Amino acid sequence: MLTVPGVYAPQHDTHLLMRVVGRENIAAGPRVLELGTGSGALAVHAARLGARVTAVDISHRAVLCARLNAAFHGSRVTVRYRDLSTADPGGYDMVISNPPYVPAPGALPPSRGKGRAWDGGPDGRAVVDRVCATAATVLGPGGTLLMVHSALCGVPATIDGLAGLGLDAQVIERQLVPVGPVLRSRLPWLREQGLVDDERLDKEELVVVRARRN
Repeated sequence: MLTVPGVYAPQHDTHLLMRVVGRENIAAGPRVLELGTGSGALAVHAARLGARVTAVDISHRAVLCARLNAAFHGSRVTVRYRDLSTADPGGYDMVISNPPYVPAPGALPPSRGKGRAWDGGPDGRAVVDRVCATAATVLGPGGTLLMVHSALCGVPATIDGLAGLGLDAQVIERQLVPVGPVLRSRLPWLREQGLVDDERLDKEELVVVRARRN
């Protein structure tokens, strides 16, 4: 996938969610919305499996990058420059998202710069919670949310939050991956916040949450 500075390049979390999306009944042509598309890797993957995909991002660079990748791979993906809260009217069969989830100092995620692709606020949930809320709004009856994030964000908070929004949620996939440079650089701060207690953290647990609207 083509990426440019400031756009999240596909990594372990992207490929984990790709595998999970591949297990869904995409060939039937469901309407899929990707929230925070970045490079467009997940949107292109879903489209190649047969889904009708709309992808949104608040980064102009990401929107351009996703459009170029969709064109290069011959995938029909509608990419729009939009905030999560104005994603679309609704009626989607599936929402997919790999949101920024790395805990970071500061009350809010950055509004610009490369950190916007991964910083998720003090507890890593600033964007995760917004994805949950948007999914509950745009999914049609029986629709499904598939979202990947770090276990550092608090898995019970995601499950309970989705339940409060009327979605039946569970973790369907877990994977331990090497700690990346961003997380490694923040280990002293993460320990101060009580988010990690390991002196030498070398693995991070990723989880994929699947939630179904009743």
